[in-house]
Amino acid sequence: MSSDKTGRWPALLALAFGAVAIGLTEFVPAGLLPQIAQGLLGDDYARSQSDALAHAGWMITAYALGVVVGAPTIAALTARLPRKRLVLGLLVLFVIGTVASAIAPTFGTVMAARFVAGLPHGAYFGAAGLLAAKLMGPGSEGRGFAVVLSGLTASNVVGVPLITVLGQQTSWRIAYLVIAGVFLLALLAVALVVPDAPAAGGSPADELRALRQPQVWLVAVTAAVGFAGFFAANSYIAPVTTEVAGLSTGAVSWVLVAVGLGMTVGNAWGGWYADRNLRGATLSGFAAMIVGLVFFALASGTAVGLFLGAFLIGATSLSLGPALQSRLIAVAPGAQLMGAAVNQSAMNLANSLGAALGSVVIAAGLGYRAPAWAGVGLGVIGLALAATSFALDRRSAPEAVPAPAR
Repeated sequence: MSSDKTGRWPALLALAFGAVAIGLTEFVPAGLLPQIAQGLLGDDYARSQSDALAHAGWMITAYALGVVVGAPTIAALTARLPRKRLVLGLLVLFVIGTVASAIAPTFGTVMAARFVAGLPHGAYFGAAGLLAAKLMGPGSEGRGFAVVLSGLTASNVVGVPLITVLGQQTSWRIAYLVIAGVFLLALLAVALVVPDAPAAGGSPADELRALRQPQVWLVAVTAAVGFAGFFAANSYIAPVTTEVAGLSTGAVSWVLVAVGLGMTVGNAWGGWYADRNLRGATLSGFAAMIVGLVFFALASGTAVGLFLGAFLIGATSLSLGPALQSRLIAVAPGAQLMGAAVNQSAMNLANSLGAALGSVVIAAGLGYRAPAWAGVGLGVIGLALAATSFALDRRSAPEAVPAPAR
């Protein structure tokens, strides 16, 4: 792959733009959950708003489960596929799944469409992140992933709030059609400016062999359980805004801006820190996320507390993203695409777990702050698991150094 600096940044921006679209399709439902519940579950919504919102939250879970299934499967099946071709194919699948989400007639068919739309998510971040790292040079796994992830954070600052307002003013279905259009633009950008690259992996067997490593599973569980704390709180941020803080529906988009700004700051810091001190970035990231969730749960009853808490949970949680990505690549030497993809499976299992647990505590009548408190508990477990993983490294051998991107 060419490392010419003139062409490097357009290519990096194109890869990040794909992540902008992914951010839209993943996070817009959190802001439009009341509209989705009312549109697809009208009778339930009329009987009990909280029950309908809890039910609609399973749509978020369906997308996350698609990621969990798709990431390792696609990583194994496409090991010999050139990375640019892989990224283009994944963007095509995103377009199809997002259009299907917009036009599916019933809640069940929307759930199925969201599952399909989630399938390429993990493999995209894995392949695009490794492409970005290759463009940036050796030893840049954390920063390479952070560059791609910056599209996700930018999406939350600008795109998610704008699409949320669009969906509130028109229809959540129109919002999804616009998101499909963004995926199409990303597809064209990647096709035009991203250089060709070698195959994504050695072979399907090489990629699957990574799954035999106990540390791969331990780190994946750490990410899935620990990061679920963020999703537990973020998935129900719309009802927290309107029912707990007492703000208008229009304020939801601004709260999402606060989350996105926090994610942008946290991602930039996390990418820099992960390339210098992977253990410190991981452990301190979990500790900070726990503090942020506690603050959000305690302070979200006021407008100031809600906005500050939203910023904090975005910043502290996303600081973990590059660290966890680099950690999984490190413990899966020779199978970088699988390591990167498994991280995304874990992150979206976290999405699924967090949204589902939030649904359970709300349905149990514990209130809209309860998901954040559940998130605190999940974060504590994640911190303990991360500490255990690094302790096992010290007992066996020095921490693995990520293999150079192929």
